[in-house]
Amino acid sequence: MKSFQQDWLSNIRGDLLAGIVVALALIPEAIAFSIIAGVDPKVGLYASFCISVVIAFTGGRPGMISAATGAMALLMVTLVKDHGLQYLLAATVLTGVLQIIAGWVRLGVLMRFVSRSVVTGFVNALAILIFLAQLPELTNVTWHVYAMTAAGLAIIYGFPYITKAIPSPLVTIVVLTAVAIFMNMDIRTVADMGALPDSLPFFLIPQIPFNLETLLIIFPYSLTLMMVAARALTRSWVRCSLPRPTDSRTRLTTRRWWTKCAST
Repeated sequence: MKSFQQDWLSNIRGDLLAGIVVALALIPEAIAFSIIAGVDPKVGLYASFCISVVIAFTGGRPGMISAATGAMALLMVTLVKDHGLQYLLAATVLTGVLQIIAGWVRLGVLMRFVSRSVVTGFVNALAILIFLAQLPELTNVTWHVYAMTAAGLAIIYGFPYITKAIPSPLVTIVVLTAVAIFMNMDIRTVADMGALPDSLPFFLIPQIPFNLETLLIIFPYSLTLMMVAARALTRSWVRCSLPRPTDSRTRLTTRRWWTKCAST
C-alpha cells in the first residue's frame, strides 16, 4: 500500500500536467508519423494509445512514456509501400519478440561497447530524416503557419523564464489553438490530417501467409526496428552512465537524479 501511494499518489499535480501535455501532443504527432509511414492516421492513434496505456502500468522506471516515434515511422515506409499494412503489423509483432529475446539473453550489455560518437551520429541522422519528412508541412503554406511556428518556439523556450509551474508545451498548445480559432487563421488543423477514431481498438491476427517467405520479408525490418529501440536504450545509458550523486544523509538526491535520467 505504501509503495502504491508513493508511485501513484505522491505527485498528482505533476502527473496530471504531464498527462495533459502528452495527450494533447500525442494526437497530431501520431497522425503525422502515420502519414510518414504511409498508413491511415487511425493506425498511429490506436498504436500510440495502446503503447501509452500498457507502459503506464508495466513500465519499470519513473517518468517512462512511450508512443509513436519518427525513427520507427521512417523505417516502415518501404515495407508498407511494397507489401501493405498487414505485413507491418506482423513485423511489429516480430519486433516485440526479438526485443524479448534480446532482453532474455542480455544483449543490452553489448550497448556498453557502443561509443558515444556512434550514438550521437545515429541520433543526428534520424533527426535530419525526421526534419526532411516534416518539410512539406512548411512549404506552400500561408504566412500564418510561419508566424505560428515562430510563436510556438518562442513560448516553449521563453515561458520557463517566467515560471516553471506549468509546462511550456501545454501553454503553447492552449494559446496557439485559441489564437487560431479566434482569428480564424488559414492553417492546417489536426482534422485536415486525418479522421479521428470514434471507437476503441481491437485485436486481430495479420492476414498474411505464415511461411518462410513472409518471415524473410518482415525479419530485416523487425531486426532494424529492434536495433532502433536499442539505440534509444543506448542514448539513455550514455546520459545515465555518469557517476550517480550520493548523499550519506539521504537518498533524495540520487532518487531525483534517476527520475530525471529515466524521463530522458
